[in-house]
Amino acid sequence: MAAPSDAAAANAAVLFEARADGIAVITLNRPATRNCLDRDIRAGLFAAWERFEHDPALRVAVLTGAGDKAFCAGGDLKEMVDTGMRVPPRAMFPVPHDTVELSKPTIAAVNGVAYAGGWMIAQACDLCVAATNARFAVTEVKVGRAAPWAAPLIHMIPQRIMMEILLTGKPITARRAYEIGMVNRLAEPEALLDTAFELAAEILDGAPLSVRAARETVLLSTEMGRSAALRSARAAAEHCYNSADAQEGPAAFAEKRRPRWQGC
Repeated sequence: MAAPSDAAAANAAVLFEARADGIAVITLNRPATRNCLDRDIRAGLFAAWERFEHDPALRVAVLTGAGDKAFCAGGDLKEMVDTGMRVPPRAMFPVPHDTVELSKPTIAAVNGVAYAGGWMIAQACDLCVAATNARFAVTEVKVGRAAPWAAPLIHMIPQRIMMEILLTGKPITARRAYEIGMVNRLAEPEALLDTAFELAAEILDGAPLSVRAARETVLLSTEMGRSAALRSARAAAEHCYNSADAQEGPAAFAEKRRPRWQGC
């Protein structure tokens, strides 16, 4: 029997569901290896982000892991040993805001441990919902590696908390992650995806161009100083202001009805 193709292996490693409500559900599907970022998961996740970005019917993505043990336990340490890996190539990992360009919101639904590379991909999503039994850790100091990808974390949590997390490599609970601002919402494990979908639905209620402009405003604010961010955010908002939806929203409010968004 012929070995499965690389594409087939990647498709099996990362599942993609395009829901009719505009939500894409992306699932890391290697629970036996705690959904670690092996070659197939990396390829599958690159393909999944690409599919989400280029499907106009999909407006929000939810990223989660299969099984009840791990969202993602990090990189494939066996692969690192087998290949004698030193500095990982930048293009190795599918990370939004770094190696993957997305224009639509993403939500991490963390269903178990999110260690090292698992923290990395949860951090890279725009929002995060976590099960109450989830755990987060940047464990690189425990295995002699480094975590340069953690640099943007300074925009999410206080410096001294970030310092402790990176210097000790010790896990924190989902509750602690919520308290410090890493997590937006907590949910019991059985309600995790429903909670993520509720958050996604709240985003879907908004006008598509307004959501896009809002997301860009947040990202611009982390990249530059106040005055430059204001100028860039105003430019990013012009398409929204000039859209048909910008007229539809006030009209719907005045007529006491739900707006009919066109995304243009």
